[in-house]
Amino acid sequence: MTLPTFEDVLEADRRIRPLALVTPLLRADALDQATGGQIFVKADCLQPRGAFKMRGAANAMLKIPVEDRAKGVVAFSSGNHAQGISYVAKHLGMSAIIVVPSDAPKGKLESVEADGGKIVTYDRVLESREAIGAALAAETGATLIPPFDHPDVIAGQGTCGLEIIHQVRELGLELDTLVSCASGGGLAAGIGLALEALSPKTQLIGAEPVSHDDLTRSLALGKRVANEPGTRTIQDALMTQIPGELTFEILARVGTKGVAVSDDEVLHAMAFAFKYLRIVLEPGGAAALAAVLSGKVPAKGQVIAVTGSGGNVDPEIFIRALAIKV
Repeated sequence: MTLPTFEDVLEADRRIRPLALVTPLLRADALDQATGGQIFVKADCLQPRGAFKMRGAANAMLKIPVEDRAKGVVAFSSGNHAQGISYVAKHLGMSAIIVVPSDAPKGKLESVEADGGKIVTYDRVLESREAIGAALAAETGATLIPPFDHPDVIAGQGTCGLEIIHQVRELGLELDTLVSCASGGGLAAGIGLALEALSPKTQLIGAEPVSHDDLTRSLALGKRVANEPGTRTIQDALMTQIPGELTFEILARVGTKGVAVSDDEVLHAMAFAFKYLRIVLEPGGAAALAAVLSGKVPAKGQVIAVTGSGGNVDPEIFIRALAIKV
C-alpha cells in the first residue's frame, strides 16, 4: 500500500466533518502544577462512540464507492475501531461485520450491536483476527478496513493532530512535545504526518503499556519487533502485538520516541482526568496522560499536548481508578 501524505490528512479533515467532531483541548491548573509544564489534553473521548477511531473509520468508509457500499464492510478490532465502523455504517446505511476478541469490554460490544454491527469473536492468543477478517471479506465481498495499517485510516486519524496544532496556536503557543496513545500506531502516525508538515520541531512520543512495548522497542532497534503472546494489561485498546508496516515507517521517519506506562500509572491518570478535567478516560485512552504525570515524559517548562483518545471503560475498572487519591 502507498503511504498516506499530509495532503491526505487535509482531504480527510474535509471529508469526515459530517460525522466526526472537532473535540476540545482541555487544560487544568492542577495538571500544570503537577508537571511543571503547560499541558493540554485532546478530549477525543468525546467523539461519537467515545474514541478517536471515529476519524479513521469515517474517512475510510466515506471513500468506498457508492456502488460497493451495498456489500458492507468487515473490520477487526479490540473495540474502539469496531464502534467507529458500526457507527459510520449505520449512518451510511451499510452492513458491518466486526471481528473482536472474546475478552473485549462488554460495553464496547454492546455499542457495536446497538448500531447494528454483527459480532464475530476470536481468541486473541490462539487465533488470527487478520485471517478471520480476510476470510469474511472474501466470502461476502465486503470491504475490509483494518484498525490502523491502512492509508485512509491513518489519514483520518491525522485530523486529530491537525486540530491539536491549530488549537494550540490559537492560544499563541507552539508545541514542544505531543504524546499520543499508541498501539498499532494509526493515531500516532497520522499525527506524525500533521507535525511533519506544520510543526516539525515538535517531538512526537508514542505511549503504550509496559506489557506491550513493541513500538518503543521497534523504534529503538529501527525495525518492527513483536510482543510475547499472552501478556495481559487493563489497557485493552493498546494490546496490538506488533506495529503496523505503514505506521512504523511513518513514525520512524518523523523521529518518534516511545514510552511505556504501567497499569497503575494509567489508573492514576484516569482518576486525575476525572477529578480535574471532568472527563472519563479508558485505560488505553489515558496512557499518554500517564506518561506525563508519571514523569516518564519530562514536562517542566514544556508545552505538551496529550491525546485522551478513548473513554469506553468498563465500570469495574473505572471504580478502581476512582478509588485512587489524586
